[in-house]
Amino acid sequence: MRRFLLHLVLFTAALAAVIYLLGAQFGPGIIHPYTGRVLLLLAALTAGTYYLTARVTAVKPDAFIAAYFGGVVLRFLGSLLVLGVYLYRSGGVREPGTLPLLIAFFALYFLYAGFEIWAILSNLRPFSKSG
Repeated sequence: MRRFLLHLVLFTAALAAVIYLLGAQFGPGIIHPYTGRVLLLLAALTAGTYYLTARVTAVKPDAFIAAYFGGVVLRFLGSLLVLGVYLYRSGGVREPGTLPLLIAFFALYFLYAGFEIWAILSNLRPFSKSG
């Protein structure tokens, strides 16, 4: 658990640095001001789904697949809920800064999904049978 959280913090810090540098170079036309909040939201959702999966798997090791996909569904629905609330309150897609936020949101969502898959695959090695 600690190893995952350390990697998550390092991954989030690297993404935050890239977002900061892109924002400093190109401004709000490319990087929406809420992109940092989206980054923190997705990091928190990833940590929460990992914690949920770890707790369910500790109680019932055979339920890993169900716990993992349940966490994926919760992260997806939580993300869509927050995105829907933003779009509703901002007036929808016609708002000038919505497209950069949507692009950043989905790019970060898929980066965190890839990170979670990497973390799971890297943790499977100790459990594989040798020979």
